Amino acid sequence: MATLYNQADTNKRLTWIYISGFLVFVIGVGYVFAGAMGNSWILYGAVIFSTLMSFGSYWWSDKIVLGMSGAKEIDHDNARELFHLVENLCITAGLPMPKIYIIEDSAPNAFATGRDPEHGVICFTTGIINKLEKAELEGVIAHELSHIGNRDILLSTVVVVLVGFVTLLADWFRHWAFWGGKGNDDNGGGQFRLIMIILAIILSILAPFAAMLMQLAISRKREFLADASGALLTRYPEGLARALEKISADNEPLEAANRATAHMYISNPFKGKKMSKLFMTHPPIEERVARLRDLNI
Repeated sequence: MATLYNQADTNKRLTWIYISGFLVFVIGVGYVFAGAMGNSWILYGAVIFSTLMSFGSYWWSDKIVLGMSGAKEIDHDNARELFHLVENLCITAGLPMPKIYIIEDSAPNAFATGRDPEHGVICFTTGIINKLEKAELEGVIAHELSHIGNRDILLSTVVVVLVGFVTLLADWFRHWAFWGGKGNDDNGGGQFRLIMIILAIILSILAPFAAMLMQLAISRKREFLADASGALLTRYPEGLARALEKISADNEPLEAANRATAHMYISNPFKGKKMSKLFMTHPPIEERVARLRDLNI
């Protein structure tokens, strides 16, 4: 059975698996390019760049995500009631006080980020602050603090950077093959170009699916665990249940969200878009609410 402790250990392992896999993938692409273009410096560049990107995603991925989301840090004087709610729940959970960021958007949503509890961040939209009652907002805060305690945040944030880069790399690969991959036909350059075009087509088709699978591999179970842990923290599952219902019933899409960051939010930020349950980054709200209301706390 999943608990806070084994979930945290699992997320630590998965984070390093993703980073290592990314390193191998980019070096492999560099090897193919170096062989096709007869330039070993491409391989050296791939090794250096992938190493920097891998470790950079560990240290700075949270800042990248916050920048992508247009989030701004606020202090105690800007939102005293919100700070007090977070502070009180942190004391209960035994967690350090995270930084608080705000996205100026009326769509209600929130997410947590950071590489560990000591560097945790909770980001709220102005919509979620204005539209939820106190008990509901406490439920959301407790859910996000549970992600921090479970160490979901590093895994979720690193995936944003790695998935985004893999997608960009596939796009660059496709453009190079079609427009820049000129070789010497006398030396078999035409054959190399044909091979690159074929590989580019395959990669450009598979990359979006690979990105999606990386996000889904994080597992939707983490949302159920964060819901349960958050409800245990507040001792009031109904607060989070009502918050989830209000967030899902609000039809306004979150403009700051994109496909790379969607899995980080407490609820799917893209409203009005039908998709198969198999490819959803979040469990259905109805299922989450039902589980919360079945809890005996």
